[in-house]
This record gives sequence, structure tokens and C-alpha cells, in this order.
Amino acid sequence: MITILKFAKKYWASMLVIIALLVGQAVCELALPQYTSNIVDVGIQNGGIETEAPEVMRQETMELLLRFLNEQEKQTVQGAYVLYGAGEAEDSILEDYPAAETEGVYVLEGENREEIEEILVPAETVLMTLRSEGEEAQAMRETVLAQMGLSADTDLNQALSMLPDEALQAIKEGIIEEMGNMGDTMLSSMGVAFVKDEYAQMGMDMEGTQMGYLGSVGLQMLGLALLGMLFTIAVAFLSSRMAARTSRDLRSRIFHKVVSFSNEEMSQFSTSSLITRCTNDVQQVQMVLMLMFRMVIYAPILGIGGILKVLQTRTHMEWIIVVAVVAELALVAVLMAVAMPKFKIMQKLVDRLNLVSREILTGTSVIRAFSRETYEEKRFDGASQNLMKTQLFTSRTMALMMPAMMFVMNGITVLIVWVGAHGIDMGTLQVGDMMAFITYTMQIVMAFLMITMVSVMLPRAAVAAERIQEVLDSETKIENPEQPERAAWHSGRIVFDHVSFRYPGSDEDVLTDMNFTAEPGQTTAIIGSTGSGKSTLVQLIPRLFDVTDGQITIDGVDVRNMDLHELRGNIGYVPQKGVLFSGTIDSNLRFGAQDASEAQIREAAEIAQALDFIEEKPEGFEAPIAQGGTNVSGGQKQRLSIARAIAKNPKIYVFDDSFSALDYKTDFKLRQALSSKVSQATVVIVAQRINTILHADKILVLDEGKIVGEGTHEELLAHNDVYRQIAQSQLSQEELAGSGKEVHHE
Repeated sequence: MITILKFAKKYWASMLVIIALLVGQAVCELALPQYTSNIVDVGIQNGGIETEAPEVMRQETMELLLRFLNEQEKQTVQGAYVLYGAGEAEDSILEDYPAAETEGVYVLEGENREEIEEILVPAETVLMTLRSEGEEAQAMRETVLAQMGLSADTDLNQALSMLPDEALQAIKEGIIEEMGNMGDTMLSSMGVAFVKDEYAQMGMDMEGTQMGYLGSVGLQMLGLALLGMLFTIAVAFLSSRMAARTSRDLRSRIFHKVVSFSNEEMSQFSTSSLITRCTNDVQQVQMVLMLMFRMVIYAPILGIGGILKVLQTRTHMEWIIVVAVVAELALVAVLMAVAMPKFKIMQKLVDRLNLVSREILTGTSVIRAFSRETYEEKRFDGASQNLMKTQLFTSRTMALMMPAMMFVMNGITVLIVWVGAHGIDMGTLQVGDMMAFITYTMQIVMAFLMITMVSVMLPRAAVAAERIQEVLDSETKIENPEQPERAAWHSGRIVFDHVSFRYPGSDEDVLTDMNFTAEPGQTTAIIGSTGSGKSTLVQLIPRLFDVTDGQITIDGVDVRNMDLHELRGNIGYVPQKGVLFSGTIDSNLRFGAQDASEAQIREAAEIAQALDFIEEKPEGFEAPIAQGGTNVSGGQKQRLSIARAIAKNPKIYVFDDSFSALDYKTDFKLRQALSSKVSQATVVIVAQRINTILHADKILVLDEGKIVGEGTHEELLAHNDVYRQIAQSQLSQEELAGSGKEVHHE
């Protein structure tokens, strides 16, 4: 997780904006359950009446309530209400409460409403109880009237006004004691019912009040839902854009890192693995980074907010949430313990499948030639089956998560309803509060569920991030010097000074004590048996590898102290295997010389003996080249590779067995045309054929990584056994006797 966030650290400002939007989204979502609770408890059950203290009440009602209060409570209540005579109240009050036109009313104008409610609720509960239609209320009324010697049909308000304060207090205490098991919720409901009854007595439109409240709350919920939707859209847009940009940056960093690799680093990572890391692994990081902000970071915000909201509901069922969270965490821990090892294996199996696929696709012709299709099909099927089995195992394991989570969520809902129903029956909980608690609990559970869903991808993304970081952290052995020494490049004279080289991890040198000079204006040829180190030697010149001992200088400057771009920009290197890129012939020839004129490109193709087959194509130099040059022959590919180096017009030419696919006639013509073009340059040729290097100014003979001969063709033929054996294996007696006259084999 930390590694993935480090990849996106440059977009920290976007992260902060996204987190702020997530907080806003959570606030909107967490507010909605409370509005639902209000609709049920206030809008439906209480008819839209929100407070237990009447905003307006009749004078006789106030006088009756005051008789149930002590002196201090009376002073507090009287200080909060203002008495208005008949028709003296404000127009809005007269409009809402028609009774205020004909009788005096008290209007609540004090700010200490909570204190007033706490004082009035017990008195309102007593009055509401005596006014109720239930059997218990009827029995209480008859008892009170009987104690006063009045008949059962006597007006209750008139009867209560006749009792002394001590008697009223006794009645209040008796009723409250009788209702001793009644919770605060029920007392509050009785207070609201009293207010509702009082408003109805004053002529208030109760149906209109209820519908107005429901409409107002509904519009607020709609507004919150729309605002939450906007937050969600903004988060999705910003997180997707940030993840996409991070993915782009990662691909660019990996590509630039891989391009800077020397052959040593390339041998550490297979090509198929590097492709997977640059594509599939980056895609995994992008997906998780996007979901991280949309779900992983949002989940704890929503969960913590839900817990805070639950604590405000006063349902005393918080322990249920603890049970739900513990059950979820246990489930996730078990599933992750089972699936995590397989996720780590999966990426390696993807590498393996890519490797097998790449080998089969690139070696199709060889596979067909040796009738190995069945074997390769089985090999591919084996790699595919291994990946499929691992993916099926992880998918099936994770598939258990959703039904298990739904079982937990539904079980928690049943538990809440079971416990909440007892609370509602006892008067300690309202229906709306229970509904809100269920919603908040589901939000908390869903928060953990979101993390769980993303956790399916997190292990794989973590592995992918590690693989990407492994490439980015890999040490590049061949780097540009911090303060490069500039070469004059006036001649291109190459000097190998006691150069030795061994591959990383090897115990023996591949090249040992190489001492020779390649002069400008001359051709230095290198020949030797297979595995003698010829290609390795010329790869040291452009620093594809660095020497182990000794030094290589060009015009007196060690190549390790030169700017890499400058060094390689002055070398025309033609590798053993011709490599062409998808595009056109022209784009391939301009690969090292973008600013070359058409005449220069044409001249390079003519020298490389490629002009004839280019002009035979209808498109000419604009003829398409397929990926890897698969639509041209091996000889054509080599000639185009040579032409590409010639078009660059460098100071140094390095041909690494670049004439092997050419016939003798084309080889001869190419070298003749090339000799005039490179007359001032330093030319190094690696060859297997004697005919290619007969007229070289200097020939080096390599055997088991050592120079065992140096001289011209005639000198080596006369004095060097290794060279003589190579020559005798390739040339006829007439050619050997000719001392350098070329005789072509037809």
C-alpha cells in the first residue's frame, strides 16, 4: 500500500482534494438515516410536531400546567413564555392558531427550550394520561373525580382547577410512579402528543403541518442525495485521472529505466517479465490506486462517521456493531490467509505464460520445421492450465466472501430488530431510531465490506508494485559519468589497453589481456572460432558492457568517462542479428539520422546494396516494415541494418558478423562500395568468413578469449596456425595460393 502511494506522491494535491470530497460524501450519506428517523418518528408518529414544549398554548392550559410545577419551575416557565391577549399576537400566530383571536395565549420566546421541555414533559404526561381514552387513564380520571366527590362526567380541567397544589402534586407523583417503567422515549412521546392535542384545540391545521414537515424533510433529503452524488462523481473523476496519470508515469519510468539497462541488467529480467511488469503490473497498480480513494480511504471515513452517529442515537446497542466488525475481520483474515500465497504465485505464472507464448510465436517457423506443434501446444496448455488453476482457486476463495458477508449483514439486521423490538416495547426506543441504527450499522458493515472487496486485489497489486519497484530500484551498472570528459572525435582511434572482461557471476574471464589499436582510415577485422569472444569484444566499444580490467580509449579518452549519448552517437553499430522496427524502410534508415536528406538515405541504401530490392517495391522507401522485419528476408534485413549505420555517418563503424547472410557477390560489392565511404573512419569487422576480411588492414585472431594472432591475411596465413586452419576450412587450394586474390564460390 505504501509503495503504491509513493508512486502517486507527486499528485498529493489531488489526494487532499479527493479526501475532502470523500468527507463531504460521507457527511451527506450519514445524514440521510437521521432524516429517515425524523420522518418516521416526527413526521408520521408525531404529526410533524418536533418539540415537547408548545410554541403557543392557551392561557387556561398554561395555568393548568403551572399547577403541576414547583415554584422554581414556575418561574423558569413563566420567564420563557409571554402572554398575549385575545387578538394581540402576531399575524403569523393568529393565522396558524385561530383560537388566539378569541382568547389569551402564551408564546414561547425564551432560548432555553431544552430546559423548558425537561420541566413541562412530566406535567404534560400527567395531563395527557388523564385525557387518554385507555382503560388505565379512565380509571385514573374516575379515581381523581371520586376523591373530589364529583361525578365521572365532570370536566377534567374544571375538576383539576378546583384541587389544591398539594393534591395536584400528589396526583402527579402517583401517575409518574404508576408509569415508573416508562422510558424517556415514551415520556417524550406523551409530551409531543400533549402539544399536538393543544395545537388541535387551538384550531391549527394538523394535516397541513404534517405534510409540510414531510415535504420539507423530503426536499432536504433529496438535496443531500444530489450533493452526495456530485461528490461521488467528482471523486470518481479525480481518482481515475490521478490513477491514469500515475500509470502513465510508471510506464514511462519503467521504459526509461529498461532502455538504460546494459546487457548485464537485461539478463537479470527476462523480456517477457519486463513486458508483464510494464503492462499487467502497472494496470494492477492503476486499478487499486483508483479504488483506494473511492473505497479504501472512504471506508474508514464512513465507518468512523457511522460509529459517531450510532453513539448519538442512544439505542444502547453499540455492542452489536462490535459483534459485526469482529465477525467480518475474522472472515477476512481467514480468506486472506488462504488466498494471499496464491496471489504471489499468480504473477509468476503470468510471466511464465508470456514467456512460453513469446517463444512459440517468435519460433513458429522452427516449430513447424521440426513438427513440434503438438509438444508446444502441450507446453502452452500446461502454462495456461497452471495459471487457470491458481486463478480459479483465488476466485473461488474470494467468491465465498460476498455470501458470507451478506449472511453477517442479514444476521446483524435480525439481531438489531430482535433487541430493538424489546426496546420499543419498553418505551426506551423509537421505531425511527431503530431504523436509523440499522442503516448506520449497515453503513459501518459496508465500509468493512468495501475494504474486503478491494482486499481481493490488494495482495496482487502489492506483488505487482514490488515487481515494478524491483525494476526501478535495480542498479544500472553502465551510467553516464557525472562530469563526462569530452572527446575531440578528430579521428576515432580505438585503443584496447590490457582489457579483460568477465560476465557477472562468472569465475573466468571471457576476454583476457586484449592489447591492440584500431586506426582511423583502416579496417580492423576480428576472426575466431565460435565462442572465442568476438561479439563480446566489439560490444565493449559502445559500452554495452564495461571492461573488468584495463581500459578502452577513443582518441585518448576512456570510454567510461565519455558521455554515453555522445559516445554511441559517433559509433555505427550493426549487431549480429539485424533488428528492424515497425514502420517504413525510410523510418528505419533514419533511425540514427533523423535529419538526413533523401540523397543521403539513398546513398546509404546504394552502398549497402539494398537499393535494388527497395526500388522493386511499389512504395519504394515508404514500403512498410512489419514488426521485427518479418516481411523481408534475412539478407535484406542485414543490408538495411548496414544502410542504417551508414546513413548515420559516424566516426567509427562496428560490424558484428553483419555480412553472414549475404551471398559472396553481394558481400564483395558491399565492401567495395563501403571502402570509399568509410575511408576516413575507423572500421571494426567481426566475421566468420575469410573472404569478408581478406583485404583488412589488420586481422586479429581470437581463440578462447585471447589474441593469438595479429597481422594481414598473408602474414597470418604464413605464421598463425589458428588462422591457417580457419582459412583451409573455407578456401580452396587455388584461393590459398592466390595470397589474397578473391575467388568466388558459386
